[in-house]
Amino acid sequence: MTIFAIYESRPDNRAAPVAVAEKFSWLAFLLPPVFAVVHGLWLELLVYLVKVAALIWLSNFIGADTAILLYPVLALWIGLSAPAMRRARLARKGWNHRADRIAAGPDIATLAWMERR
Repeated sequence: MTIFAIYESRPDNRAAPVAVAEKFSWLAFLLPPVFAVVHGLWLELLVYLVKVAALIWLSNFIGADTAILLYPVLALWIGLSAPAMRRARLARKGWNHRADRIAAGPDIATLAWMERR
């Protein structure tokens, strides 16, 4: 079972609620740019690209081996912070956090939230 944060859009927008899983994201860990594009995290993608460019530039000073060892640390950080990035994007778009639900999947969490209302 996973904890899901349930977000609803503004009242004038009749979009379905969104459930964001509060867990490690393997997609964000293995393929950060793909994760960012899939979830529309353009600002986060830009920050990721700047960090990778900085890591490449720093490899001239700290050594290529050290830079290669630092990249998994960056990827791990992205995998752990993926739910927070998705929540921040929803908040920037005007979505409101309504509840947290424990469920086996996002559809079940969303359904449980809609039934309780």
